[in-house]
Amino acid sequence: MALLMKRTTLRMIVPVLTFSVILSGCNDAGSGSTVSGTAPTTTGSAVATQGTEAIKPMTISMFIANSYQQPTADNRIYKMIKDKTGVSLKMEFLVGDLTQKLGVMIAGGDYPDVITGDDKLIAAGAFVPLEDLIEKYAPNLKKHYADVWNQIKDPASGHIYALPGYNAFTGTFTETTYEGPGFWLQKDILKEQGWPTPKTLEDYFAIIEKAKQQHPDRIGFETLNFDWRTFPLQNPPEHLAGHPNDGGVIVENGKASIFADKDIAKNYYKKLNEINSKGLLDKEALVQNYDQYLAKIASGRVIGMFDQHWNFSDGEKSLISQGNFGSTYVGFPLLYPGATEYYRDRPALTINRGYGISVKAKDPIAIIKFLDSLMTEDWQKTLQWGVQGQDYQVKDGKYYRTPEQRDQQNDNTWKLANKAEAFFFNLPKMQGTYMDGNATDPNTQPQEFYDSLKPVDQEVLKAYNHKTWAEFFKTPVDNPVYYPAWSIDLIDGSPAKVAQTKMNDLAVKYLPKAVLASEADFEKVWEEYTDQLSKANVKAYEDRINDQIQWRIKNWSSK
Repeated sequence: MALLMKRTTLRMIVPVLTFSVILSGCNDAGSGSTVSGTAPTTTGSAVATQGTEAIKPMTISMFIANSYQQPTADNRIYKMIKDKTGVSLKMEFLVGDLTQKLGVMIAGGDYPDVITGDDKLIAAGAFVPLEDLIEKYAPNLKKHYADVWNQIKDPASGHIYALPGYNAFTGTFTETTYEGPGFWLQKDILKEQGWPTPKTLEDYFAIIEKAKQQHPDRIGFETLNFDWRTFPLQNPPEHLAGHPNDGGVIVENGKASIFADKDIAKNYYKKLNEINSKGLLDKEALVQNYDQYLAKIASGRVIGMFDQHWNFSDGEKSLISQGNFGSTYVGFPLLYPGATEYYRDRPALTINRGYGISVKAKDPIAIIKFLDSLMTEDWQKTLQWGVQGQDYQVKDGKYYRTPEQRDQQNDNTWKLANKAEAFFFNLPKMQGTYMDGNATDPNTQPQEFYDSLKPVDQEVLKAYNHKTWAEFFKTPVDNPVYYPAWSIDLIDGSPAKVAQTKMNDLAVKYLPKAVLASEADFEKVWEEYTDQLSKANVKAYEDRINDQIQWRIKNWSSK
């Protein structure tokens, strides 16, 4: 029942203080502010301006709560933006502790024009509401957020304070990597056994048992029951039963209930009990900490585990750095008989994150017009793919990169002179596909993604007739409007929060006891566990979740 976390992988970049570049297109004339609509062209042909107003230079000061290395003064993409308009961005990046930085900023009331969204800043009244500005002056942004308009509003005030940079999709949803939950197996084990496709727990553990016989020095199945990272142990039952990632509940017909005391949970832990009796479960799995867990994965000894990819990817990155590609993993969506797969989901919006305009901004209209001007397809292609012929090629209408161009994208020195990552990371962006059918991001273009992989990975994908890792999982449908239930605030100190803490404490205590018990004692331990759960005020927890699900359905649905 642990809170199941998802994250967008952040690039870890060397911090610097400030960097100013000339960008494009607003003046500082209040309600008469204008943005040159001139967009870049990735083909070199001219594009007509959307307006006839003269470009008037303007400086926008920004604080970006991420650490970045300073781009070069002659950065090609920033220069392109400068040549089209006239906005100078004075960007300050995070150095040191974010909480301390925000505290100083709030105490002095000294804000730059644009700041990346943060709950502390919102509570301090640092941002201007954006919904009216978008309605009047930003048609591209309004179109971009149309389907999630109510979801991007701050729940407490009903205002839009920040423009989410991710997970407002356009065109066809595309995904090549997979960061979510699954039952993972090493690639060299799959190759040894003729590329099997496990569909049930029985299939999966049969593969591990056979591999363990061939490699007795390896660990069969791994899991984690440490700190807040208890979801590798607690969450498999909901996925096996065909439910998405709602944390400690399953939601059916709009109503949530816990699953920890249901047969879908009991059956899973009974299976772990059985594999433990066979010596297939790591003896330290249920007492180890996170660093020990990652170290075992990085050693190449772990045959399989249930986890979310982002949670163990640092261990996998170590394997890659060692050149041990065969010990990295492929995920599979195992199911109970009769269940329908729902592992892979669409990433949910993160409310109050992305760029917001501060109350100290002299010309919010000009700023919103500027941000709006970058939401055209031409600008998005330039910011995401680059310049055709220089950063990517086109053949039969499909975008791709040459090996040399792919190498450039992995060269940090080159990127500092030829990409606008620092600004673009938090910027509203198209995700999915453009009108011409190409993926908005090169990393989500299936053939381009496949061509960029190492031969070992290409061999795996070819064996399973896939181009991407995401294809091992069913393409996700649109998220229910309330989703995910794990993101609902239970409110510290409330009966619901107290109940959740109690249920998690019971799981941390009793699930290891049930898994490690003798097979004859499993039922006894399980009955004791469910008896204690029944005394944990589960109803208060479920009532809060259900109340907020209904609130989200009412307030977040498109109108």
